Amino acid sequence: PFASPFLAGARWPHASPTLTRPHPPAPPAVECWAISYPQAVNCSWAAEPEPLLETDYITTYRHGVWGARGSGECVRTGPHSCSFGDIQMFSLIPYVLNVTAVNPLGAASRLLPFLVEDIIKPDPPEDLRVLPIPGETKKLLLEWSPPGSWPFPEYFPLKYCIRYARDEGSSPQTIGPYEQTSFTLTGLRPGTLHHVQVAAKDFTDYGEFSAWSRPASGMPWTQP
Repeated sequence: PFASPFLAGARWPHASPTLTRPHPPAPPAVECWAISYPQAVNCSWAAEPEPLLETDYITTYRHGVWGARGSGECVRTGPHSCSFGDIQMFSLIPYVLNVTAVNPLGAASRLLPFLVEDIIKPDPPEDLRVLPIPGETKKLLLEWSPPGSWPFPEYFPLKYCIRYARDEGSSPQTIGPYEQTSFTLTGLRPGTLHHVQVAAKDFTDYGEFSAWSRPASGMPWTQP
């Protein structure tokens, strides 16, 4: 139910099938997300086919034509990931990530352009709790926290969708979005276990919803 915007998640399709002998690297498949907007952009890549020879990766970014508005290294955070900061908010000039795969048989690059606001995608909400409400046999109180990687929720608020279903294999229902980090589910079947997940999105509707949170479960209050 969550729509993706232009270039959201900025991805390139995977490369062609695997060869059986050593070969120059293919252009890597790359994606970038701003999970800690506006502090940083996080990027990752995959090599398909996986090179048979040891392959290194050079990762840089630029902002504007030839980096006129800034450029630098996308600092490696893992074997196939990197990040960079000092983001210019609401710029209509794309950033361009360059990932170059290099091995003794050659090199291949992938250029990935994106606007930062288009690739905002928070991590899932955290600490979801599903609590009975004393005396309420058809209600559950939900409480959660913004993702810890989202740096300034007071200045860049999030909105949330809720997905829940009964334990009996019923189809899940999705409601929202809501601005608060708590919600009361009503009209529930008494004495039935319910499973709940929450997803987050930038309040101004840039980018994409997060993945769903870890599920949490609870049952409405029952008479002692």
